[in-house]
Amino acid sequence: MKLVYFAWVRERIGQAEENVALPAGIATVADLVAWLKTRGEGYAHAFENERVIRVAIDQSHVKPEAAIAGAREIAFFPPMTGG
Repeated sequence: MKLVYFAWVRERIGQAEENVALPAGIATVADLVAWLKTRGEGYAHAFENERVIRVAIDQSHVKPEAAIAGAREIAFFPPMTGG
């Protein structure tokens, strides 16, 4: 599965995107975020306040309880401001 990171999420993790093989039991966005937080200091820092992270599955915004089965791309980004 392709994971894409934007803005300060990308900066904290240290990469813009990656392809990962998810372990068994990762069924929702919330499960994925919990797993990512275990992958190292940068990930833990990026997702330390997971309530502010926005997520899109295949370019459609979703909530943490959204299922990720069949997703081709999951993107993570901080809240955006207009102007």
